[in-house]
Amino acid sequence: MIYGLSTIISRMLNFVLTPFFTSKFIPSVYGVFTSLFSYSSMVNAVLAFGMETTYFRYLQKVEGDKQRVFDSSFLVTLVTAALFLISIFTFTEPIAIWLNEGVNVQDYVEYVKYFGLILAADAIAVVPFAKLRAEGRPIKYGAIKLINVLVFIFANLFLLVWLPELMKGSEFIRSLCSGWFREGWLGNVFISNAIASILTLFLLLPQILSFRFKVDSKLVKDMLSYSFPILIANISFIINENLDKVLIPRLLPGEKGDYDTGIYGGVAKIAVFLNLFVTAFRLGAEPFFFSYSKNENARKTYAVIMEYFVIAMIMVMIGLCANLDWLKHFINEKYWSGLILVPMLLFNYVLLGIYMNLSVWYKLSDQTRYGLYISGIGAIITIILNFALIPHFSYFGAALSTTVTYLFMVGLSYFWGQQNYSIPYKNKKIGIYLIIGLAVSWAAYFGHFWIGNLLFLLFLGAVFYFEKESLLRILKRGGSK
Repeated sequence: MIYGLSTIISRMLNFVLTPFFTSKFIPSVYGVFTSLFSYSSMVNAVLAFGMETTYFRYLQKVEGDKQRVFDSSFLVTLVTAALFLISIFTFTEPIAIWLNEGVNVQDYVEYVKYFGLILAADAIAVVPFAKLRAEGRPIKYGAIKLINVLVFIFANLFLLVWLPELMKGSEFIRSLCSGWFREGWLGNVFISNAIASILTLFLLLPQILSFRFKVDSKLVKDMLSYSFPILIANISFIINENLDKVLIPRLLPGEKGDYDTGIYGGVAKIAVFLNLFVTAFRLGAEPFFFSYSKNENARKTYAVIMEYFVIAMIMVMIGLCANLDWLKHFINEKYWSGLILVPMLLFNYVLLGIYMNLSVWYKLSDQTRYGLYISGIGAIITIILNFALIPHFSYFGAALSTTVTYLFMVGLSYFWGQQNYSIPYKNKKIGIYLIIGLAVSWAAYFGHFWIGNLLFLLFLGAVFYFEKESLLRILKRGGSK
């Protein structure tokens, strides 16, 4: 619960900055913010090298020598982070030119340096964070995660709001800031992130300093062999999530690319509320799936969980669409032209939630290679559709690409799952709920607040009417325990 809450609270605190950023920066500048953080997500997956999962797995395989496992896994991330940082500072200008095709090169040179520090620090922190979890220290783990986000928020407010105000009233402060501080500059956000990431490393020093340079080369080789498929799967999954935000500025001409990326990134923040629900479910459900797997009616239970998880996600989706009239104030009005995307983005998170739920079959049957196959095929579809649709339909094409990709991934996972680890899902019922939920969401969006919420209440009433007996049976069973 502590791990889950710390993760969700950290993400929610990060969302607090969305209204601030969208009011502070015009869409074209926020588009640069969105695309650079999307690039960083992909690079971060490479630098982490799947070592978190590998570390936990090898703690079980190499019993009685936890230190050797930590030393070997930490060395991998330390070396990759060091090589990355050297490369970034050696080729800063070519990378900056490539990122923005030679426009505003000096700004991008600074951005690249800050992201180099951020990504290297985050990569080095991966295994020490895993060590905290392995040692059963959730309070410290959660506290460091929260401190990271709070420092990021504080530094942003200081650099973008408080310091400019202080400069107005003090010649002394103006002289101190002369030569390094730029008011209203996007780079201040990246400076804030770098400060938070480096401070996190200092907080993890007790774990980092436990590292001993006594490395078992055979163990390192085995760990790299184990982690490589995880790395590829992680990269494929992140491509599905972030590639569109990277490609929009490259596939659309001039400033329109950055502008549309900003609109897309801004409205996507509203849809992320549903992603929080999916994340919370995953954090709670995955341990249950594993612990319950030996129960004789486990597969039927997984099917029931899927059924009511889908219903719950659709309720959230419709509720958000019905209340967009006030939720849209979460972002600045300059971004409202993209609100029509929200129902589609929410539906994409529903599909992602279904895929996460379906993935239980290859985890429980020790056939994780299928996760690599599915995410790899999904990444290929994402790349093809993004190049085909974005030049013609901009961010609408990007959102549609994600929808099609997730539908393929859900279909593949279901097809292979039923062959290898059959679970009796009620496909027809789930399909009907998905179609009705999507239709009602669009109707709620176009109907605005009162009509939208009336449709939402009617949907809730219909769910209660049709699911009443099943819900009462589940509640009665839970109460008897």
